[in-house]
Amino acid sequence: MTFQEQIQQGIPNQLPQPKPYETNINHAPKRKEILGEEEKKLALKNALRYFEPQFHAELLPEFKEELEKYGRIYMYRFRPDYEMKARSIADYPGKSEQAKAIMLMIQNNLDYAVAQHPHELITYGGNGAVFSNWAQYLLTMKYLSEMTNEQTLVMYSGHPMGLFPSHKDAPRVVVTNGMMIPNYSKPDDWEKFNALGVTQYGQMTAGSYMYIGPQGIVHGTTITVLNAFRKIKKDPKGGLFVTSGLGGMSGAQPKAGNIAGCVTVCAEVNPKITKIRHEQKWVNEIHENIDELIERVRKAQENKETVSLAYLGNIVEVWEKFDEKNLKIDIGSDQTSLHNPWAGGYYPAGQSFEESNRMMAEEPELFKEKVQETLRRHAAAINKHTQKGMYFFDYGNAFLLEASRAGADVMAENPSLGREFKYPSYVQDIMGPMCFDYGFGPFRWVCASGNPEDLQKTDDIACAVLEEMVKNSPEEIQQQMKDNIQWIKGAQENKLVVGSQARILYADAEGRMKIAEAFNNAIKNGEIGPVVLGRDHHDVSGTDSPYRETSNIYDGSRFTADMAIHNVIGDSFRGATWVSIHNGGGVGWGEVINGGFGMLLDGSEDADRRLKSMLFWDVNNGISRRSWARNEGAVFAIKRAMEAEPNLKVTLPNFVDESLF
Repeated sequence: MTFQEQIQQGIPNQLPQPKPYETNINHAPKRKEILGEEEKKLALKNALRYFEPQFHAELLPEFKEELEKYGRIYMYRFRPDYEMKARSIADYPGKSEQAKAIMLMIQNNLDYAVAQHPHELITYGGNGAVFSNWAQYLLTMKYLSEMTNEQTLVMYSGHPMGLFPSHKDAPRVVVTNGMMIPNYSKPDDWEKFNALGVTQYGQMTAGSYMYIGPQGIVHGTTITVLNAFRKIKKDPKGGLFVTSGLGGMSGAQPKAGNIAGCVTVCAEVNPKITKIRHEQKWVNEIHENIDELIERVRKAQENKETVSLAYLGNIVEVWEKFDEKNLKIDIGSDQTSLHNPWAGGYYPAGQSFEESNRMMAEEPELFKEKVQETLRRHAAAINKHTQKGMYFFDYGNAFLLEASRAGADVMAENPSLGREFKYPSYVQDIMGPMCFDYGFGPFRWVCASGNPEDLQKTDDIACAVLEEMVKNSPEEIQQQMKDNIQWIKGAQENKLVVGSQARILYADAEGRMKIAEAFNNAIKNGEIGPVVLGRDHHDVSGTDSPYRETSNIYDGSRFTADMAIHNVIGDSFRGATWVSIHNGGGVGWGEVINGGFGMLLDGSEDADRRLKSMLFWDVNNGISRRSWARNEGAVFAIKRAMEAEPNLKVTLPNFVDESLF
């Protein structure tokens, strides 16, 4: 069968042969056993409902073995034989160009070069899934190949509910992931209901088909690291940045350090992913001996090198040994997946990677105890470095939150509302007041032709638009504009493309609309092929996350999720090609609600109308909320937006004189 025919067949009429478990692939860790006997039976019945009854007798023991061995039913047998990668939009079968664009993006999320655990359909973060099993993938791709622009596909936490009649301006796909009743949103609830096959953790851009490889977070991390050094008034040259995590998105950290121009040390316990990041040239060197690493760091500091050094081992060893040897660290953070601490997101010190994986599945309570013990050591070592002058920030990975739950010394001596921890979230001190409040966030695009020349042309178009805008931009946003012009100019030489021909930059609503309009005109004129627009959920308005995206909201509303819900509803009727809303992004299940979108630009007048309507709302919805929280940058930005658009009328806050109290 051709690739197109395989897509169109969906779940095959005859069972494919079982596939061997490939040991050279980076696999998800075994999940802990959490289901009772009746629940296991229910999980099997839930899995078998995708298949005709005549196949149940053969599949039942196989799915039972998967559930017992891995803690989940992945249906490995049904993994497609074709190469998993984003093809040109023209290669996909279908009646709708919008649907073809979504197929392209789904396959990009599962590309072996992009996905963290591709055979388990997990893109990043240890549990950020596109689907729960391969039957869902096959059925979804079939539906997309059949749909017209008068239908909408409804996705129910990985499960394709079906095609429903709609209209051309409705989203082609509506995605929800993990939308639990609030009282059933604890970490063990995810383990249980995911094992039952009735919900999944979509992370942010994993379950919304908009991940573009580590490039997305390279940009955000670069901006963060540059501004962290600005904050301590130090040139990055010769400066030392220490952090951890090379799996999934956090593999971007050493690359960002290189772009910023500092010395980066990034620890990782997984040998396989460390090797992959080195082969991808995201990290320059791998070190396994801590003493040799210290010598190498001293040399790099003295010579003011720009270099990234991976330490294959636990980050706690690095923090403690660097303190013992009095190595000066300028800025520090952590980007292990602590939203997922008990299932592979964070590993305890003092034992091997293999032993940790065994304990995680077979002795989960002991594993949790070891993780919390390590978190206490981790925080204690960081405290010693900050006492020597290091600037430490939480990178929104729930490090401080989980450390506090473990009883670590991370709470502020004199806490205030929103400043309970000893250290700030990077959003509180850097990204929030500098970027999000002014509407700057991760605008991204994918060249659906798959042609690198199209990417170069879009880079040039975006750069020209920004350079024209910066001439008349207010002083308050000059630095943001200049940083992004510098970024886009260096994007090609930094070889940031992994998977699809994609790019990201931070832009405000005006910038996003102008760049998108310029792309649409170039498509109309035949200069480039179609372009998929999107963004990370980590943005101005898509995400309500009290310890990350909305951590610089101080009016008491940071634990509300109205903004994210409004955002996705508004995007859906203003022209998005697909929309998504998730529980549990990068900071953990039950800790955040986040929404995203995708939009196909095809050169049409419809696309021009939609992009102007949707992108304006997508950003200004969030600025309005930030303005109402009395964030001065957001008040400035929303007043500017109202001047530009007479139909925008936003309720502004009145400020109260503190002396009255």
